[in-house]
Amino acid sequence: MSRDPRELAWQKFQSHTFTEPAPDLAPYVARYWMVEWDYEQPYRQLIVPYPNVHLTFHEDSANLNGVSSGHVFQVLDGRKSVFGIAFRPGMFRPFLGRAVSTITDRVIPAGEVFTGMPVRYAVAEVEDFLRANLPEPDPKAELAAQVVERITTAPEIVRVDVLAKEFDTTVRQLQRLFTEHVGVGPKWVIRRYRLHEVTEQMAKGAKIDWAGLAADLGYADQAHFSRDFTRMFGETPSRYAERY
Repeated sequence: MSRDPRELAWQKFQSHTFTEPAPDLAPYVARYWMVEWDYEQPYRQLIVPYPNVHLTFHEDSANLNGVSSGHVFQVLDGRKSVFGIAFRPGMFRPFLGRAVSTITDRVIPAGEVFTGMPVRYAVAEVEDFLRANLPEPDPKAELAAQVVERITTAPEIVRVDVLAKEFDTTVRQLQRLFTEHVGVGPKWVIRRYRLHEVTEQMAKGAKIDWAGLAADLGYADQAHFSRDFTRMFGETPSRYAERY
């Protein structure tokens, strides 16, 4: 598929704003975000997933977006906007009241989980709404969030067994924790952040030894690495690198 020429000039058509949460909500919320766009012709926006659940507010609806296990496309058309809450990975389980994996790759109405939706989608009103819906503390959710945070800050971690040992648990227990509280497995999360680091190297113009990189990241071979990358980013590593 040929690339849409508007992709490289996306700032002419879109604006993105990010806001940090208040300190009392920071244990649950990673950030607030606002995207506004203006397209005369429909545009297919590639969305690359992270292990965050999002609560999104549109003009006439509010939805809960579970973690996507692979890339998705969202069609943007006309002049519109969306306001979103990105929850910290691992910390949405107390709100949901069931395993976060039950909404993985799904979008459900926010009213199935929350009551008293805000009238205006501004940070102050949204934070009042969140405070009114705050759940009881959940030590397991907090542990899951700590494990994900460790993955994000430790590029040397490429294997689940190493991560399990660091947190004095077993691989199976860690997998159950992630199914319940994150929505995707620890292996998925590790590879997502390691692949993010790869794309940062590409952006800096680094020459990549694909076979060596695949081995360093724990893949059986380069083909497995390429398939994983394509599922996550919507194109092969070599094609992605061509833009840099």
